[in-house]
Amino acid sequence: MPRSLHGGRHELGQNFLNHTPSITTIARLIADTDGPILELGAGDGALTRPLAALGRPLTAIDLDEHRVRRLARALPGVRVVHADALRYPVDVPVVVGNIPFHLTTPILRRLLNEPRWEHAVLVTQWEVARKRAGVGGHTMMTAQCAPWFVFGLRGRVPRWGFVPQPSVDGGILAITRRGSPLVSDAERRPYQAFVRAVFTGRGGTLERIVGRAVLARTGPVRKAMDRAGIASGQLPRDLSAEQWAGLWHALRA
Repeated sequence: MPRSLHGGRHELGQNFLNHTPSITTIARLIADTDGPILELGAGDGALTRPLAALGRPLTAIDLDEHRVRRLARALPGVRVVHADALRYPVDVPVVVGNIPFHLTTPILRRLLNEPRWEHAVLVTQWEVARKRAGVGGHTMMTAQCAPWFVFGLRGRVPRWGFVPQPSVDGGILAITRRGSPLVSDAERRPYQAFVRAVFTGRGGTLERIVGRAVLARTGPVRKAMDRAGIASGQLPRDLSAEQWAGLWHALRA
């Protein structure tokens, strides 16, 4: 296949998914949702074909114009578009894709700031999927978004399940927008700044770290932590979405 104007496989970050069990898992997860679907990074259509079989409106985008033309000919019932996943409008309820590993963080950040979609199923690096799902402790990015989204780890993709084979395994990350957010949209920026201040703060204990973040004495902070169900020995990475939100509301009260 001719080289894309945007570069070869390495520049485009292309590792094509061909692991049948993972493709089946992703298709099943999408089948449990409703509404039109947007696929990011369609490639040669390994995911596009089972998604098209669901019989729902499907738009598949890819940055490689040659693969776009070939996939459009193979699947005339699918809207196949030559587009960048970091710029294409996200205006449908369901997003899915085997996204380029080197673009995982910017694509995730973009999606988590888009207001219209409801469900996303993404193939990312295994460690990224694991961390975003809170396995082994939550990351700052996950804690900042958890009042509005639920993250889940739905499978591991062996590195040999991609062509060409990357250096790490992949993971299937499912994200669902909460019907009732734990923190109001109007408080999103100050809440996320608060989480950042706690994650990056110092103090030895969570009470001291939170106290420094909100300029409050240890006593009131301890009471707020008690109201949120947070034990003294917990660390920022240990807190659940409900505990973070509870602490935020208790401190503001």
